[in-house]
Amino acid sequence: MSDAAQPTAAEVRAAAEAVKTALDHHLAAVERRTGDDDVAVYDAFNALAAAAEFYDELLYDRYDEVTPFEIPGAEDSLPPYTGPEEPNALSVLIRRDYAVVEPPRLLAQAQRIADLDQDERGGSAAVVGSSVHAALGVLFGEYEPDEIASRHAEFGLEEGDSTLWVTAAEDLPEAGEWLGAPFDDADPQLVVCRFDVSAVFDEDEPDEEPASLAADSS
Repeated sequence: MSDAAQPTAAEVRAAAEAVKTALDHHLAAVERRTGDDDVAVYDAFNALAAAAEFYDELLYDRYDEVTPFEIPGAEDSLPPYTGPEEPNALSVLIRRDYAVVEPPRLLAQAQRIADLDQDERGGSAAVVGSSVHAALGVLFGEYEPDEIASRHAEFGLEEGDSTLWVTAAEDLPEAGEWLGAPFDDADPQLVVCRFDVSAVFDEDEPDEEPASLAADSS
């Protein structure tokens, strides 16, 4: 941006004051909230997000500096929470994506697991062969998903995006009720909090690890 197009110091100061005002309005709306699905709080949140984003842009254009915080825009935020005020149960929904980038490593690790299992139990060992499908079954049958996440490179996998949703409920579902379609009833309006990891958050900083974001529906 050229010097002529840069915002003035007064414009940056005015944008900072607008953030302060929006912050006060957001706090006032929260203090007056009438329930979890309060439109005034939702609107004040979006106004604060817009004011903060505008200030951040002007601060960068004028001084080549950024703010130490990030407020997600309205299009990235969760819808208003409509679940129980005091949840008696919760569901944790997790999705993690992986690319199989080193099939030989995956196959070798799976065969090693099968061989060790055979040594402990006796009998004939499963033969993974060249089947990635069989190797993945052996791998995820042996290790918990969190361990695979921490050791993915060891198994020839590369991490993609991941997300974790914590959703609230009045009561636990009946045993076996949702096993046939475990994610069909995921309702964003019941999300208490969520955590997303994606390389898209660090497109401007390729040398750093993917960022983790948490969004609170309140």
